[in-house]
Amino acid sequence: VMGCVSGGIGSFCGTPAEVALVRMGSDSKLPPAERQNYTSVLDCWARIVREDGWAHLWRGAAPTVLRATVLSSTLLSVTSETKDFLITSGYFGPQGQWGQGLPLLICATTVASFCATVASNPLDVIKTRMQQHKQLQKKHQTTGAVPKAPQHTSPSMLSCLQTSLQREGWTVLYKGFVPSFLKMTPYAILSLT
Repeated sequence: VMGCVSGGIGSFCGTPAEVALVRMGSDSKLPPAERQNYTSVLDCWARIVREDGWAHLWRGAAPTVLRATVLSSTLLSVTSETKDFLITSGYFGPQGQWGQGLPLLICATTVASFCATVASNPLDVIKTRMQQHKQLQKKHQTTGAVPKAPQHTSPSMLSCLQTSLQREGWTVLYKGFVPSFLKMTPYAILSLT
């Protein structure tokens, strides 16, 4: 429960930074004439507020909070359960204290990182698409390409999910899985051991 609460609160507070990160990252992929050319995070925030309003700093907050909640609770619970299972296996010495317990914790957090990435990656994909929505609309209006996000003004999680699944199939939910897992594993090992 505490993993859910702390993950949810932290991610809600950090959503404006996440929005800026996504917008600035995807800006470089646009054709030069369509780029916003943000100079900094502060410039990105100021322009979002000026052009779209304060509420757009929290665009995608629902999937961001849900993702953090799922990720934190999965990471903490699977680490705990895996650690208990590995201790009883006897492979890590009496009470898992072989190597002062470090190998046990590394194995448990690696398993938990995999499970947390499986559980949270679909929400991460939807969150990113919602946060990129305005830029995707601009890109597709000028190029005529098929958009990857719904074409109405403010996509909901469900409409974004539905459109993504219809256009790209279920594998879209695991785009970026390997980098996410590779990023999560050292984070989990360092923070939970």
